[in-house]
Amino acid sequence: MTLNADSKYPSRRTYVLKVRSDAKPDTLAGRLENVVTGQQQEFTSGQELIEWITCDLGLSGIERSREAKRK
Repeated sequence: MTLNADSKYPSRRTYVLKVRSDAKPDTLAGRLENVVTGQQQEFTSGQELIEWITCDLGLSGIERSREAKRK
């Protein structure tokens, strides 16, 4: 049996989501932190939350490309 070295859930994509105490379904607000990089971003809507995750995932793709070029 061969194990796949690429994790289905890589640590680089691990986040802590903190939702503000006054947040409601129609006014989602809080802070998201990437556990590996420590980068934090506050958001004031569900759309902002999704945009930040999308941007962060794009950055992780760029980092993988750089690593592949170094090898």
